[in-house]
This record gives sequence, structure tokens and C-alpha cells, in this order.
Amino acid sequence: MLDIKWIRENPEKFDAAMAARANETKALPLIKMYEAQNRIITQQQVQQSLKNTNSSNIAKAKKNGEDDSALRLESKRIDEEKKKLDNEMYEVLGDRLDRLSDALLIIPNLPHDSIPVGKDENDNVEIEKFGSPKNFSFTPKAHDELGENLKMLDFDQSALMSGARFSTLSGGLARMERALSNFMLDVALENNYTEVSPPNLVKSGAMMFSGQLPKFSEEAFSTSDGYWLIPTAEVSLVNLVAKKTLQESELPIRFTAYTPCFRREAGSAGKDTKGLIRQHQFKKVELVSITRPEASDAEHERMTNVSCEILRRLELPFRKILLCTGDMGFCAQKTYDLEVWLPSQAKYREISSCSNCGDFQARRGAIKFKNKDGKSNFVHTLNGSALAVGRTLVAILENYQNEDGSITVPEVLVGYMGGVRVIS
Repeated sequence: MLDIKWIRENPEKFDAAMAARANETKALPLIKMYEAQNRIITQQQVQQSLKNTNSSNIAKAKKNGEDDSALRLESKRIDEEKKKLDNEMYEVLGDRLDRLSDALLIIPNLPHDSIPVGKDENDNVEIEKFGSPKNFSFTPKAHDELGENLKMLDFDQSALMSGARFSTLSGGLARMERALSNFMLDVALENNYTEVSPPNLVKSGAMMFSGQLPKFSEEAFSTSDGYWLIPTAEVSLVNLVAKKTLQESELPIRFTAYTPCFRREAGSAGKDTKGLIRQHQFKKVELVSITRPEASDAEHERMTNVSCEILRRLELPFRKILLCTGDMGFCAQKTYDLEVWLPSQAKYREISSCSNCGDFQARRGAIKFKNKDGKSNFVHTLNGSALAVGRTLVAILENYQNEDGSITVPEVLVGYMGGVRVIS
């Protein structure tokens, strides 16, 4: 959530930032709402104080047997003035006393100064390429065909029990999924992340603190009794420090978790309808960092390098992309995407996003730290995929396929696979 005081002091910068993010919100209506609300609340407090004093005077006059008619007339005048202010407040805020907060909750984060201005993915900037796509002596197959031919990837029976965008892994591919998750967690642990096994069901407040609500309610699954299935472990990990004031000496805090993730994919009709790329349920290893503001840029580079290291050890060709203003996620002020090469599509596809959210989530979740001088400030939060396990499995199937349909196990995973070198 953005700071309304900053918006008041920087209306032109705010309007330019929203325009860069293709968001139509303007500073002036927010400022007017804030100022009107504050003015009315101040007047209401004055009237309430006058009412309290007058009521005390009436009680004293009655106790002393004095004439209180003038005081009662004054009480009537105060009530009328208070009612007038209540009506004015209703005109400003409608029937929601937290209308300003509601408005701020659906405004995206301000982009970092280093972010290129752009409309969509076509305006993203390639930072670096790692590795080269393999030249196959045969026409490479898509991952879904490879998995089905191995009889280790099922869509039909999964659709029967759960519907579209679900799948079942078995045999060697199920084992590889487990191997990948363990390998990814081990790399995170090497880089001083603390492994966490968090709740996969959370309350609405936790979703709001992490930026999922109210903006993305249609993208998430909810239960009939008020819980939400996490769309990413970021939700749970950020909420481990919600409403806390940390000590500066505790920072940075780094969490990692391997969890199932659940997404409706409401806006993806017709996109990636085949295969494992876009599922309602998938698994992911997530990284979350909590830092001092001045350390978050360096932490962002560090986090992204952890995800890059996983892909390098798997010897998968990939590239690092800096997202433009129009393609970044809601909470992010700066995002790197990692895109892995898929031979069947002859293009790079996203496998990880690593974002610096600045103090955006911290303001929503009241996450602060106290510095050595005793002053409290909001922390910065960061999150990244390290990696999306299903998409990594897709990349391995396609890049390590053999002409006979078998899959060579990446060398770094052989130990995690109990010595198995080929899945067939």
C-alpha cells in the first residue's frame, strides 16, 4: 500500500508513475478524500469534546439545583452540528468509513527509477543469456507428449476427477519432481535461507497483507468458511512477520518454503491449455527476504542469483529479463524474470520471477524494524521463485529428451534420484 502523505507531497510523480503502469488512478481525488476526511474527523472530535464537557456541566448544574436550560440548548446545538458533520462524512466516504484505505489497497506499487517504461512484455529488456539451446538431430517433442508416452504424465484421468488444468505425475517423473524440490531447497539453504513449512490455508487478512486481496480475489480459491488457498508461499512467509517490529540486528531475514500453490487462472482462457505450464495446482520453492530499505536493491540481485544458480547447475539455457512498468506484478517495484528455453516452442518461457516490493507489503502488514537509535521504519520485502517445480520439470523433459523418448537425468539430480540416470 502506498503512503497517502507521499502522494500529497508528490502528486505529479504519482500521476506519472500510474501512467507508466497503465493505471488511471490520479492523485487529486485521493488527496481531496484524505483532506476532507481529516477535516471532518477533526471537527467531529472537537464536537465530541464539547459534548462531553457540556454533559459534565449539565450533571453539575443538576446536582447543585441550578438552571441548566441554556446548557441543554447548547447540547441540542452540538448534536445538530455533529449530525451535520456525520452527513458530510457520509457524502465524502459513502457507507464505508475506510473508503480511502479501500482506494489505496487497489493501487499498484510505484516502479523503481531503474525500470524501463513500457506497455507489455514486448518492452521488457533482456539483461543476459546463459547457455545455448541444444541442436537436436531429431525433431524435439513437447513435454506433454513425452510424459504421456512414458505413461508417467496423465491429463485425462486427472480431468475426470478434478477438471481441466490438473495433472498427475507417476513413476520416474513423480520422483524427479521430488528430487527437484529437494535440490532447490538445498541451494536455498546454501545461501542462508531458513526452511519453513507454513500453512497452506490463510485468512483474508493474510492475503490482504501480502497484496493478493482485494485486487486478485477472482484469481484465488477460497473455502466456504473464510479461508484462502495460498497462490504462492510468499503469502505465508511474508505473514510470518506481519504486525511485528523487528530489531535491525535481526535483518535480513530469509525464508524458503516448498508448497503447493493454487490459482484459478481466471484471466488465462485459451493460454497454455495443454501441458504443465499453467495449472490450477502446482508446486513451487519460494524465497522471501525481509531487509532494511537501503539493503533491498542488493538483496534483490542476491535473490535473483540464487534462482539463476539453480538453472545453471541444471544446465538449462535461460535468460534474465528486466520487466518494464507495464508488465510488472501489482506489488513489485522492480522485477527480474528468468525465462528457460523450451525446444518444442523454440522460445524462452518464464520459470521464475524475483521482485523487490519495497515497503509496499510492509505498510499493508504493519511490518517495521527499530534501528539502533530506536526509530521505527517499515522494512522492505522481496520474493522470488526458486523455482516453479512443474515448469522446471517441463524444461528438463524437453531439453534432456532423447530420440527414443527417454529422458536423461541432469547430472546434478542423479544423487537425488538414487543414481537413476535415464527415465524410460
